[in-house]
Amino acid sequence: MEPILRQLSKAIRSTINNTEAQREFVPHVLQDLIELKTRPMCLTEIAYDWCSVMCENRQNLEGWEGLLLACLEIGFRHLDLQNMETVPTLTHTEHHPEMVDAVFKSQKSEAIADLLHAWTIGLSPNILIGTCTERLVCLHNLVPFSSRLRQLVIRSIELITHDGFKGVGTERFFGLLDHLHVTVEDVEYSYQWFSFLLVNLQTSEEPQHLSHWYWELLVELTISWSLPLGVYDRRIVTFLAEAREWSKLECWMGTVCMLWPPEANGITEEDLGRSILLLFRQRPGAFQRLEQWMERWSQMIDKSIPESFKRICKQAQEDAQRDIP
Repeated sequence: MEPILRQLSKAIRSTINNTEAQREFVPHVLQDLIELKTRPMCLTEIAYDWCSVMCENRQNLEGWEGLLLACLEIGFRHLDLQNMETVPTLTHTEHHPEMVDAVFKSQKSEAIADLLHAWTIGLSPNILIGTCTERLVCLHNLVPFSSRLRQLVIRSIELITHDGFKGVGTERFFGLLDHLHVTVEDVEYSYQWFSFLLVNLQTSEEPQHLSHWYWELLVELTISWSLPLGVYDRRIVTFLAEAREWSKLECWMGTVCMLWPPEANGITEEDLGRSILLLFRQRPGAFQRLEQWMERWSQMIDKSIPESFKRICKQAQEDAQRDIP
């Protein structure tokens, strides 16, 4: 079948600058290909090449945006995100970034997913997916999310990384995250998401605005990632306390306790004790949550719960109880 498709590709290219042929031939061929039940991987590669042709000749193509979306659908709609045994070899050209405006302006969930799929598989250069950053943070305002689009946006965030989102503003980025409701099961690279959330919280001017969902996700990712990092940040504690976000502070202190090495420079038991005491005064039941997280964490890394944690929490509990009139 591949030789036939290659010949068909040549025929489509030859009709691009013929207005009458465009109208009579190209749309009908693309529609027939969309209706194919089985599509070989070479068709994905060919269809992506057609996308470049559509962008390059858009001035001479009637309804080129619709043709572009059809090519993306032919190439990527049928691919199984969960079972990519073979990956297409895509040839990227200087015309492919021009697809961004046309695809996102369509406000079609699956068309946007097709584009993100093309740019998040194989050896696609990250600079391509980076051109979508501004539009990604606005997506939840524009289109309903299909499950496929949601999964591909999550994958795109992993590839763009924290640095790529610096220019869009924390509030807008947090808005996108709130819409996605990312779970541990969604995450392909646990440490990458752990680092991603941690950096955003430590650099944000308003970390308290990140929804509780992601503070819980940070805890779950911390349990599965046991490297001590010394993440204690007094600034985050202050923001959460001033905003009276006690459930988020509970998650933050859980994360700190699992990642805090007793020998970390500039972080003492007294520092942690003050923050945990502040938490216990507001949420007397927080100790049980911290203890449950620490038990799961210790099982994951096959080590005992640090004595420093037990000592700090015991003292904080006693001090908090004395404060009760």
